Amino acid sequence: MGCTSSHSARVEDEIPKSQSVIRSAVLIQKWYRRYLARAEARRRCTWTIFQSIEYAGEQNQLKLYNFFNNMLSQMDTDALGQPKILRALSVSQRPVLIDTKTLEEEDNELLRLSDPDTIEVESTYRGVHLTFPLTQAQLQSLIKSFKTKQPLHAKYLIQLLLETRAALKQKANINYATTSIAKQMTVCGDLHGKLDDLYMIFHKNGLPSVHNPYIFNGDFVDRGRNSVEIAVILFTCFLINKNEVYLNRGNHEDHVMNLRYGFVKELVKKYSMHAKRVIRLFEDVFSWLPIATIIDHKILVVHGGVSDSVDLNFLATIDRHKFLSILHPPRGENDTANLTDMQLREWKQVLDILWSDPRGQHGCHDNTFRGGGSYFGPDVTDYILSKHKLKRIIRSHECKPEGYEFCHNNKVLTIFSASNYYEEGSNKGAYVKLHGPDLEYQMVQYMSSKGANRKVTFAQRVTRVESSAIINLREKILGSKTELLEEFRKLDPEQTGKVNQYKWCSVMGCVLDMDLPWRTLRPKLARCDENGMVAYETTFEEMRIYHRYSGNGPTVTEMLYRQKDNLETLFRILDRDNSGQISMEEFEEVIQLLVKQQNMNCPLDQISDIARSIDLNHDGRIDFNEFLEAFRIVDSFGKFSEVQQQDLKSISSLDSIMTMKNCSFSMGTKRRISNLDDIKEYRP
Repeated sequence: MGCTSSHSARVEDEIPKSQSVIRSAVLIQKWYRRYLARAEARRRCTWTIFQSIEYAGEQNQLKLYNFFNNMLSQMDTDALGQPKILRALSVSQRPVLIDTKTLEEEDNELLRLSDPDTIEVESTYRGVHLTFPLTQAQLQSLIKSFKTKQPLHAKYLIQLLLETRAALKQKANINYATTSIAKQMTVCGDLHGKLDDLYMIFHKNGLPSVHNPYIFNGDFVDRGRNSVEIAVILFTCFLINKNEVYLNRGNHEDHVMNLRYGFVKELVKKYSMHAKRVIRLFEDVFSWLPIATIIDHKILVVHGGVSDSVDLNFLATIDRHKFLSILHPPRGENDTANLTDMQLREWKQVLDILWSDPRGQHGCHDNTFRGGGSYFGPDVTDYILSKHKLKRIIRSHECKPEGYEFCHNNKVLTIFSASNYYEEGSNKGAYVKLHGPDLEYQMVQYMSSKGANRKVTFAQRVTRVESSAIINLREKILGSKTELLEEFRKLDPEQTGKVNQYKWCSVMGCVLDMDLPWRTLRPKLARCDENGMVAYETTFEEMRIYHRYSGNGPTVTEMLYRQKDNLETLFRILDRDNSGQISMEEFEEVIQLLVKQQNMNCPLDQISDIARSIDLNHDGRIDFNEFLEAFRIVDSFGKFSEVQQQDLKSISSLDSIMTMKNCSFSMGTKRRISNLDDIKEYRP
C-alpha cells in the first residue's frame, strides 16, 4: 500500500510540473515571436525611410530639368542674346531633331575629341595594357588589376569605349537571347558601382562564356565608388562575347543622372586630365545601349517595367541614340511644343521601360513616387505578356531586402544585385539563373561586404541600419527646420511649444512630403510629455546644420543645404573644363534663382556675402568642393569637446576628407560629420 501511495504522489507531482514547463515554453515562444515581430516592424520602417529619401532625390532630379529651363529664361544674356549659362550646356541638351549631315558631323567631332592616339602612356603606368581584339586573359588581368586598386589608363579606357560604341551600334533596340547552346541564362540586376558584388557573382557563377551567358539589366554606375571599373569589366565581357553578354540600359545610364549621383564626379577624380573626353564618350556609349532583351521568346527583361501603352514592336523602330537623357522629352528645333505626337510617344515609351515600377493595384498611372515612368498593375502585366505572347517579365530598378521579389502572380520578378545598398547589412544581393526548356528560376543570394562574415544577429543588423536611416532622416528634417517650425507654431496659437501627436505627424508628412510611419518614428525624433503632447522643438534638438559663414541666417543656410544636390548638379553642368571651379557671377546667378524658386526673401548683398565666404583665396572663382564641405550636421548648439573641435578644424578640404582612413579622428567626430557620401562609411 505504501509503495502504491508513494507512486501516485509522484505522478500527481509530475503533472503540474510538466504543465508549468509547457506554460513556460509557450510564454517564451510568445515573447520570441513578439520580439521578432517588433524587429521586423523596425526593419520595414527603416526600409521605408531609405526608399523615401532615395526616390525623393530621383523626383527632384526629374524636376531639375524644368528648373534649369526656367533659369535659362531668366539669366543675363551674352552679346549674341543667348543665356550665358547656355555655353556650358552638356551635349545631352542638344536638339534631337537634326538632319543626317549634322549627325555625321557630330559623330566625327566625337571621334576627333576621343582620339586615343593623342594620349601617351607614361612609363610609370603599371596597370593593364589592352590590345584589341580583347581576350579572356586580358579580362582576368583587368579583374586582378582592379582588385589591387590599379585603374585603367585613360588611353585604354577611351579605346575600350570606342570599340564598345562601335559594337553597340550594330545591336537592335531589343536583344533576342537564346539558351539553345548553354541551356541556361544568368540575369543580374543593379550593381551601382559596387565592384565586390560583381566579383561575388563571377566567383559563384563563373565568367561569361558561350556556355555561361549573362544579361546585365542596367544601372551599372552611380552611387558606388567603382562605377568605372564595373563599366570596364562589363564592356570587356561584351566585346569578348558579343552574342553571350547582353547589356540593357538602366535609368542611371543617363548623363543628367550621372551629374547628380556620382559617376561624373568619379570620372573627374580618376581621369582629371582627360575627364572631358571620357565623360562625353561614356554619355554617347550609354545612349547606344539596347532597351530590352527577350529570352527564347518567353521572358522580357527590362530595367524598370512596362505600361499599358508599351508596344515592343514600336520600340524596336525608334532611334534610341537620340535619348542621351531620358529625364525630359526630346527637344524640337525650337522647343518641346513643336514635337509631334509620334516623337512624344517614343519618349514616353522609353521613359516607361526605364523608370516604371509594379504595384499590386490594377491599372496604370503616373509614378508619382519617383516622378517619372508609370505604376503598372497585374492586369497591365497580363495584357503586355498576352499581346506579345510572352510568359514573364524580369526587371530591376528597385532594391529589395532579399535581393529579389516576385509579384503579379509570379509573372514579374524584380532582381537587384547590389548588396548593402543603403547601409551595411541593409539588404542581400541576388541574381537569377534560368534553365530548362521552361526557363525555371533558380535564385542565388549573397552579401559581399567584409562585415557579412561577422556573426551579427538579425536584431543587431536592424539596429545598425535603423540608426543610419534615422541620421539620414534627421538631415532631411533639418533642411526644412524653418518651414516645420512655422507650421507647428500655426497649430500652437498659445505658443506652448507642444502639439498633439496627430498634428506633429501631419506637419512632418506634409512639409517633408514623405509618406512615413511618423507615429512609429516619433519616439526617435521628438519627446512627449506625460500627457502625450509632443514638444515639437525637440525634433531639432540633437543636431543642427553648420556652415562656416554664419551671416547668411538660418533660413538661407537650410535652403542651401536642402538644395546642395541640385546645386552640385548645376555646378557640374557649368564646370565645362572639370576644374572644380566656376566664376563668382555664375554661382551668384544660381543662388539667386534657387532663392527665387523657394519664395524666400534674401537680399542680394547676402548672396554676395555667401559667394565671398567660399572664395577664400579671392581669385574670383568658386571651389565647389569647398562649398559642399562647408556644410555639416553637428551637435545642437555646437557642443563639441576640445578634441572634436580640433578634429573639425583639421578637415579643411574635400581632399583631406577623402583620406580620413589615415587620420586619427575621434569616433565622436566621425559620427557627427555625416552629410558627405565620402565619409559615411566611417560611421560606427
